[in-house]
Amino acid sequence: MSDHGHRNTILGVACGMGAGALWGLVFLAPELVREFAPLQLTIGRYLFYGLFSALLIAPLWRALRPKLGRREWIALAWLALTGNVLYYVLLASAVQLGGIAMTSLVIGFLPVAVTLVGSRDAGALPLRRLGLSLACCAAGALCIGWQALAAPASGSAGRQLAGLLCAAGALASWTCYAVGNRRWLVRLRDVSMHEWNLLTGVVTCAQTLLLVPVALLLHREPHDGQAWALLAGVSAGVALFASILGNALWNRMSRLLPLTLVGQMILFETLFALLYGLLWERRGPTALELAAFVLVALGVATCLAAHRPRRVIPAPPGA
Repeated sequence: MSDHGHRNTILGVACGMGAGALWGLVFLAPELVREFAPLQLTIGRYLFYGLFSALLIAPLWRALRPKLGRREWIALAWLALTGNVLYYVLLASAVQLGGIAMTSLVIGFLPVAVTLVGSRDAGALPLRRLGLSLACCAAGALCIGWQALAAPASGSAGRQLAGLLCAAGALASWTCYAVGNRRWLVRLRDVSMHEWNLLTGVVTCAQTLLLVPVALLLHREPHDGQAWALLAGVSAGVALFASILGNALWNRMSRLLPLTLVGQMILFETLFALLYGLLWERRGPTALELAAFVLVALGVATCLAAHRPRRVIPAPPGA
């Protein structure tokens, strides 16, 4: 690997870690505002995301508009739905129904899902070279799952099952987003990663505006001013740190790393989500959780090693 390629890999991994640290915050948000439904939290988050995006993209709009055709707008609508609106409704529902640990378990399978899909892309490593990494990731996720299932259920079996199904839906939704977004970022050359992120925010905001009447019909519980202020603060914070800054780091990473390695980077979200969950619950990790941290770290490390080109020893003269 050239020095330039090595620097890109290091920078890409650093961006992936930063995105994971910021995205892990979204797992805490549903716990901070439990009296509000996931749909209400989703609308709040993406209304602020759209507002921030619109303010930042306004000076660029005149030069950017001619670069966007029908295909780009359709892609943005699909990515906004799968990676933002649908994903967060399902994730927030999973956290409130089944808890952070169980949700982290299911989302922890994202690297496996994305890597399996990315293995068909041009230039991707064959799966046999990623076997050890995938095995470590799967083992780490199983440790988290074992811990979640062994702990006393916080609700009925039906509630836990509903949370598990929501988490599985979030897994499928974000897998579609991760693969599709990376492919579009590679294809686009006239639109920067920052501009693409802001455009996604504006389109997401438009989609959430359509959900406001639905939320008003489904959720009529009264809340006092302090509760609404807390929802606004949490929504604005998640929008700024996770949607604006986190997505910017993720998009930067997506252009620096191959898709099979991009899939591994989502593990940092799982790690930080678990860390924030432990801090929120004011407890230390269990033996299974520690094992999961180690296995996930090994999964990332072995994936990085697999992407290093093998040294070719030149044959001696006359051989």
